[in-house]
Amino acid sequence: MGIAIAIIAVVALAVVGLLVTARSRATTGRLSRETRKRDEASGASTVAEAAAPDDEATVAEGAAEGRSRADEARKAIASGGSAVPATAASSTPVVYEPVDLDELGVTRRQFFNRSILAGTGLGLGAFGVASLAFLWPSASAGFGGKINVGSEAAAKAAFGNKIPYYSADAKAYVVAYPSSDLAQAKKVPAYTPPIIAGMEAGYVVLYQKCPHLGCRVPWCQSSQWFECPCHGSKYNEVGEKQSGPAPRGMDRFVFEVSGGDIIVDTGNIVLGPPIGTDTIDQSPAGPLCV
Repeated sequence: MGIAIAIIAVVALAVVGLLVTARSRATTGRLSRETRKRDEASGASTVAEAAAPDDEATVAEGAAEGRSRADEARKAIASGGSAVPATAASSTPVVYEPVDLDELGVTRRQFFNRSILAGTGLGLGAFGVASLAFLWPSASAGFGGKINVGSEAAAKAAFGNKIPYYSADAKAYVVAYPSSDLAQAKKVPAYTPPIIAGMEAGYVVLYQKCPHLGCRVPWCQSSQWFECPCHGSKYNEVGEKQSGPAPRGMDRFVFEVSGGDIIVDTGNIVLGPPIGTDTIDQSPAGPLCV
C-alpha cells in the first residue's frame, strides 16, 4: 500500500511541474502588469488625440491636398517626368493597436507545447493506473490467496499409491506426516506452531519451488524422495534436505482442514527447516532419479 501511495505522489508532483512549466512558457515574452499600466498612463493622452475624429475643415484641407497632388501627377506625366509625386511627411504618429488574442488564435508554439503536455499527462496517467492495478491486491482465489486443493480422501488415495498429492493451482505437494515422529518434529525451532498443527492433523504442504534457485522439484517414485533436476538437491518425503546445494529444506504452506477439504494459504509461506533436520529418519527406498 505504501508503494501505491508513493507512485500517486510522484505522478501528482509530475503533473504539477508540467502545469507550472506550461504557465511559465505561456507568459514568456509578455510585459508585466506594472509595465503595461505605466505605458497606458503615459500614452493615454497621445492615443486619445490621435484617435480623435477629423473635423470638416481638416477633411476639406485633405481633399484640396489630394487634388493638388493629382494635378502635379498629371503635369508630370505630360512633361515626361515621374508619375509618382513626392509624399509629404505625416506629422501624425502611427497609433499602435494591440493584437486581439481571440483573432490571433493558437500559435504554432502554443499548439506544440499543449500537445506535448497533453501527451505527457496521458502517459503519466496511464502509468499510474497500470501501477495501481499491478500493486492492488487481487480479490480472486488464485496463487497468493487461500486455495481449496481437494479433499482429504483424494490426498489419502494418492498416499496409498506412494505418491504425494499435487495441486497445480497451489503449486504445492500435500504429503503425509507420521504421527510417530511428532515428538521429534516439536524439537525443531523452525517448525512453527502452525506447521506443528498441520503435522498433528497428519499433513505437510510443501512449496514446489527449490530453495536453491527456484526450480520445480519433482517427486522420485523409486527413491521416495523429492529430487531437484537442476542442481541435484534432494529432500526426504516431508521436504527435509538430505543432500545438494540447497540452503535449507523445502518451504511449506500453512493450511487448514474444513469440511473434509484441505484449504492451503499460499500467501503464508514458512521457510523450510535448516540443514541437518531429519525428523523421520528416511533413507532412499530405491535408486535415485538425479
